[in-house]
Amino acid sequence: MSYPPLADVRKTLRVDWYRCPIDRARLKELSKRSDLQGWLQAGGHVALFALTGTVAYLFWAQQNWLGFVVALFIHGTVGSFFVGTAPHELGHGTVFRTKWLNKVFLYGISLLSWWDPFNYAASHTYHHRYSLYPEGDRENVLPLDPSPRPALLLQLFTVNLFGRPARNFSKGGLFWTIWVTCLGAVGKHAPADAPITEWLEALHADQPAQHRKSIMWSRLLLAFHGTVLVVSIATGQWVLPLLLTFFPFIGNWRSYSLGLTQHCGLRDNVPGFRKNSRSMTLNPLAEFLYWRMNWHIEHHMYAGVPCYNLKKLAREVADDMPKPRTLAGAWREMWGTWRQQQSDPDYQFDTPLPVAANDVPKDTPDALASSIGELAPEGLR
Repeated sequence: MSYPPLADVRKTLRVDWYRCPIDRARLKELSKRSDLQGWLQAGGHVALFALTGTVAYLFWAQQNWLGFVVALFIHGTVGSFFVGTAPHELGHGTVFRTKWLNKVFLYGISLLSWWDPFNYAASHTYHHRYSLYPEGDRENVLPLDPSPRPALLLQLFTVNLFGRPARNFSKGGLFWTIWVTCLGAVGKHAPADAPITEWLEALHADQPAQHRKSIMWSRLLLAFHGTVLVVSIATGQWVLPLLLTFFPFIGNWRSYSLGLTQHCGLRDNVPGFRKNSRSMTLNPLAEFLYWRMNWHIEHHMYAGVPCYNLKKLAREVADDMPKPRTLAGAWREMWGTWRQQQSDPDYQFDTPLPVAANDVPKDTPDALASSIGELAPEGLR
């Protein structure tokens, strides 16, 4: 399917988003950023990653191979949320009150996890402005298949070597990631049959300055991880690449099971986040690792609210929102939708709303309510 240039989309596509009513003073309070909360979330995640890596290294040093394999799996599970999840919220610039701390953590985590924050900033800006309107947002192109094949399922619980991204900008396997990074370092794209290729070409044509930054970033990724490999060979510490370079591809099961629920099976081309996004309840550890993105409707509705305040926001607007799913309920809903789409390709799940729910957007848009933080690159501000 062909789409108009994004420069034209910005001129012609206007979406009057509905946002659940909330007192402006309360929204302003919830939108405040906190260095303390930022350190607890970002610093806590990095500290947990360092702890699991240290435990794995000690088991390796002691040649306790069973302990090493278990610790490495946990290290990969924790670190897999560095891919997309952590850079997502840091990219919004809402985690820390001190701006440079957002940048330090954004670039540091992105460097470790093979993440491209420059392509993503352009893509995710469109994702928030035109959520699930494919002419302006192709981060997630529906329908999405929630049924991993046996080979991928095996890789999600071991090492993801050959997987392709389930969504544009989601995790791919080791070989896919290295290949795409090498191509990006010389300004090239993956083959045309890869879903992300058309979207990247559209973004690069629209935001050439971001493309140039992406090229340089891809080169830095290769230089950094290449250096890790050289150091490990020179010192005989072959465990270092597993802990610092290949960890994003180990134990991907948890990040995959959470990330796919955001929009899979829901509706596109509708001006309501309650219909195109999904919120879930999770246990505290999963919420922490997922940076509270389980409150995904709330995040889209008020993207300037830091992740650590999303649960409070959810309580404020609960009467006007669908009931949050459980993780198991979300997957049952996605599988049921996918099965029905096999016989009816146009079918999409229509999330039921409370009987008294509103659906009429405000006549006057509010800058605080529509804020997406500091995500937009200069060319899209």
